[in-house]
Order: sequence, then C-alpha cells, then structure tokens
Amino acid sequence: MPDLQQLRLAVERVLQITAEREIMPRFLNVVGQMKADGSAFSAADIAAQESLVTALAGLVDLPMIGEEMPAEIQQAAWERGYSEGVWVMDPIDGSTNFLVGLPQFAVSVALVRRGRPVLGVSYLPIMQEMFSAVEGGGVWLNGQRLRAPADAPKKDLADAVASIDFKRLPPHLALRIVHEAPIYSQRNFGSSVLDWCYLAAGRLDAVTHGGERLWDYAAGWLMTEEMGGSVATFEADDFGATPPWKRSVIAARDPELFALWRDWIRQQMPL
Repeated sequence: MPDLQQLRLAVERVLQITAEREIMPRFLNVVGQMKADGSAFSAADIAAQESLVTALAGLVDLPMIGEEMPAEIQQAAWERGYSEGVWVMDPIDGSTNFLVGLPQFAVSVALVRRGRPVLGVSYLPIMQEMFSAVEGGGVWLNGQRLRAPADAPKKDLADAVASIDFKRLPPHLALRIVHEAPIYSQRNFGSSVLDWCYLAAGRLDAVTHGGERLWDYAAGWLMTEEMGGSVATFEADDFGATPPWKRSVIAARDPELFALWRDWIRQQMPL
C-alpha cells in the first residue's frame, strides 16, 4: 500500500483525467435516464465509473463500490474489502444538474477501511476545484492545505448558513425548518459531495440530509472531521455506528454550532 499522501495525489490525477476525458465531453450532450430509486443517470456516469475502476485498480487493487453497480456487487465488495480497504466512488454526484446544465456536480472517491474513510478526493470539474483529505493529514484544496482560522468568531445558529436537502427529510422536520428554523439561511445545490466540500472550505456552516448513500458521504465525512468538525445521524452521535448504505446527516465544522443544530433537529423529530 503506498503512502496515503502519495496516494491522495495519484487519486487527484485520476479524478482530473476522468473528468477531462469522460465527464466534460458529455456535459449537455447525453440523454438522461431514471433509476428505480428515482435518481437520474446517463452514459456519462457509466463511462466515468468504468474509467475510475480501471485507474484505481492500477493504483491499489482493492474491491470497489460504485454508485452504478448492482447492490449485490456493492455488498460483496464491502464484505471482501472491509479490513484491508475498499474503493468507494461516485462517478457523477449531481447527475440531474449535469444533465440540465447546472454547474454543481462532482466526481468523488474514498478509500474506506473497517467502515471509516482514510482517504477522500472530490473534484468539481466546472469550478476546477480539487478537494482531498487523508486521515490524520488534513484537507487540501488545489494543492493548498485548508486551515480553519484560529481567531474565527464563534457562530450562533442565527448566523449559520446550512445546506439542507428537504426532499429526503421527514415531512414534519422539513416543515419546521421552513417555518421555524433558528438558522440564518439555507441552501441546496443538488449535490451531496458539493455540500461536504463547501463545508470543509467554510463556505457552509452546516449540512443536513435525510439519507445519503455511502458514495455521497464517504469522502466528505473524512474532510469534515479533518477540519475539526462533527458528524452525526438523526438518531446517533456516532456517525459510523449506523448501517453504511444510507445515513441521515447532521454535520458542522464548529463543534459548538454542531451541538446546537443537532439538538434542535432532534427536538423536532416525532417520538
């Protein structure tokens, strides 16, 4: 196994090449289809995933989980690679945006060992922003390490900007956030990977989602924790303790803000 920092740089290059060769030439030039779960995909997703599988196997040959793979293959790869490691990839996160011409989409890869990410890389092709992280090694944006300002003032909920995916929230919680949320403002970009990257960069204060898939959150979970942030589900403070395939998300860079937002959300949940 290569040094994780060296591997991080190699994966960055893989994502950049995949975007240049397989994703961007198909931008606004493919026909979308709908999967059984209601999400969109296209030939660009398939081509990007195939490119990633080949390139990542050339770096470290481990079991692989891609969003466009059948569930039984994903499960088998998770079990085979649980101890040594498994590649988790999202070839295009924000496929609907990609298909209609909105610039908010990303390609993302994580290396997960024993249920936790140890390396994560996410690339935003339109913005040409490469986010990456290594366990214990910090978060990087286009080759520069991100650092939270030591003198940054603590934010109250009333000043916080959060990305919230209303479509997947419990209806009661969604209504309370719309009408009574204690935060300053909410956004939704249509890409979970984008949300995590913006959280790591301090462009968002919090992220809330009713149910992200493993490939949606794997890289971003690591980035958030490497920036000193906190991540939980609606039910559990230990984000990694719940089944990996779909998890609700409460995340924030500032631990104090996180605790306030987490507690408010849980107070709104039906008993």
